Amino acid sequence: MRRNYKVLLIDDHPLITGAYKSALQFVSDESEEINFYIDTADNCDDGYEKIKDASENSHLDLIFLDLRLPPSKDNKILSGEDLGIIANKLMPDTKVIISTTFNDNYRIHSILKSVNPDGFLIKNDITPEEIVTAIKNVLFDPPYYSKSVLRLLRNEVSNDFLLDKIDRRLLYELSIGTKMKDLPDILPLSIAGIEKRKRHLKEVFDVSKSSDKDLILIAKEKGFI
Repeated sequence: MRRNYKVLLIDDHPLITGAYKSALQFVSDESEEINFYIDTADNCDDGYEKIKDASENSHLDLIFLDLRLPPSKDNKILSGEDLGIIANKLMPDTKVIISTTFNDNYRIHSILKSVNPDGFLIKNDITPEEIVTAIKNVLFDPPYYSKSVLRLLRNEVSNDFLLDKIDRRLLYELSIGTKMKDLPDILPLSIAGIEKRKRHLKEVFDVSKSSDKDLILIAKEKGFI
């Protein structure tokens, strides 16, 4: 008897989405016991709505999630990382596979802590065989990490830190030019609290004596914006 798995692909690159669909079809064709029902989304708003709807009306077995997605229209969901956190909260039994172009130690460790995905793929590693292997492992024997993730995990990270949602929102607002005087209306912090957060972030990214522009540049480089 075939088991039906409901899958949501959240990625704004049609070629990547197509590769996932092909891999899922291959796994289904290879086994007489597996069938996939696939839905897609290509932005944070649609991804959130489909996760929320599934949590209320049915379920999802597997989510493929790109990290670098445009923010939601209300700027409350800034990236695929936020969607992963939401999915974990609403559907803790749903398996999540994250794929990203980010290959920085800090970013990978942060994602592992905040989302704790069942699968973690670096897009430069992705081949049809890699995706098939990830699907099988995540469904039946998670977790599965691609070779670049495993290599980076072997390296020591000098600062073991996790940026919370306020940190990431602050970085985002600074990156789009929001003025300091307006930030307390957006973040649950006073001006003094915001300045303290900025000092901490500059220490974390080793730009403590530099400008906000330098902080934004390195945060973008490491994939936090």
